[in-house]
Amino acid sequence: MSHEERNRISFYVACIGAFAERFSVSNAFAYSYLSEYKGLDFIFDFYDVEHTFSIDDVVDDMLKVCQRNGGPLS
Repeated sequence: MSHEERNRISFYVACIGAFAERFSVSNAFAYSYLSEYKGLDFIFDFYDVEHTFSIDDVVDDMLKVCQRNGGPLS
């Protein structure tokens, strides 16, 4: 596994954990929610930009994407 791949995986895990923490849900629930409402797709597709932001900004961005796709969390 390349250094780039390890960095991406670490970023994705951190984003899921931060999302779970902000909304007081389990990591498993956060992963399912972000998968279902396209929050993970967003950070996969826009990793090059998103990884330069604070984790709080990334969580905000994922939440906005999920809400646009019908996610009920607010």
